Amino acid sequence: MIASVTGIGWVKRESMGSGRGHQKFQSKDAALPKLTSRMVFGEVSPHFGRLDEYSKLGLAAAAFALKDAMQDKWKNKRPIGIIVSTVHGCLATDIDYFETVMTFGGNLASPNLFACTLPNIFLGEAAIRFGLTGPGFAVNEPKLTGLRGLRMALSSMLIDDCLTMLVGTADPGRPESFQHDTNVTPGALFLFIEKSPADDSLSYGGLDMAPSGDILFDGAPAHSLEDIFKRISKGLTK
Repeated sequence: MIASVTGIGWVKRESMGSGRGHQKFQSKDAALPKLTSRMVFGEVSPHFGRLDEYSKLGLAAAAFALKDAMQDKWKNKRPIGIIVSTVHGCLATDIDYFETVMTFGGNLASPNLFACTLPNIFLGEAAIRFGLTGPGFAVNEPKLTGLRGLRMALSSMLIDDCLTMLVGTADPGRPESFQHDTNVTPGALFLFIEKSPADDSLSYGGLDMAPSGDILFDGAPAHSLEDIFKRISKGLTK
């Protein structure tokens, strides 16, 4: 076993929350909830409101996973890394930004939109808010599974480069003006994984990587982070 999953957090159309008895938001709508800083952090944060939808999704799910692993409170910075996999990332924001660039020769280019035109922006927000000093990557996937990022995290742990990481997926879905057939169910999901957890009782299960590169969760092949999440969820509802 390379690592243990000690925290999960998610934002989906049906619900959002974290694993161990924390309050969950139940949505009856087909759309994702309109996230606010109070819903995520329990307090007002004007900076959160200026983020684009993709960044809010990722930051919220990462925050819930940290809370679930009891790692959301801190005094000293921690060498915790964060990796997110996405298909569309901030593409909708990029499109909106270039619409403002093209208007009047760029004289009305939006600085607020420009600040969210990279898919790794919310990784920096998470690092600042939670005192994370480990590596941070945004990984593009043609099909959203999260396994590319998870392989990177486990490889990092194998060589003792970073022993604790947040690994997840975040995607707001295909922008309406984007014509390519890249439909993805909108939402975000993060796992908090540790090579040597301080409290083994927090573990949801173990992660390993076969020589072929296949990811194993509790000894069985994992086809995606969603697959791992569903298997953990079944245990929580028993």
